[in-house]
Amino acid sequence: MVVTEKERKSSKKKVIPKILIYEMRYGKPIYYKDYEKVLNGELNPEAVMASTILQSWIVASIVEFLIKNLPKKYKIVTNEIGFQFAPRSWRNLDIAIFEKEKLLKEGLNNKYTKIPPQVVIEVDTKADLKKYNGEILSYIKEKTQDLLNAGVKRVVWYTTDDKKVLVAEKDKRWFITNWNDEIELIDDIKLNLEELIKEEIR
Repeated sequence: MVVTEKERKSSKKKVIPKILIYEMRYGKPIYYKDYEKVLNGELNPEAVMASTILQSWIVASIVEFLIKNLPKKYKIVTNEIGFQFAPRSWRNLDIAIFEKEKLLKEGLNNKYTKIPPQVVIEVDTKADLKKYNGEILSYIKEKTQDLLNAGVKRVVWYTTDDKKVLVAEKDKRWFITNWNDEIELIDDIKLNLEELIKEEIR
């Protein structure tokens, strides 16, 4: 029996463990950044799932700010909550602001939520960007549009390499500005991320 070149290449393909899937979009997986290094034995899975100190600091700071300022009708959920926005589709969310009553009505369980948050706040991403030609903005636009189409009211996205923030609402003009700009998160609650960080490290 003769083995073709195509069959030979196919046999060499490594099975990618589910643990390395960061998100799923209409049945197509989006893997964690550097997942190939895990397959090659260069890193363990935890290494590609972890956040940097800066990412973690920003997420923690925003959550603390929201806890101080949000009305009690809202619930802040973090730790990359899974949001199932369509069949065979889910996204991880850094910070999500829900109407508490709606979230409780769905039930506190071990499943991904199907309730769209009022606001999603993201800081960078852990996604592998090869399928987006290495362009984080392409990934951000796709994920943001998915969230808005699913009923999220506002998406605010902070990037650490260039200190920019993208603000998007459905059927409204998206815009990109700087960290030192005052951004409305929800219900006239506004955040200047640069000033918040400066206050914390003084």
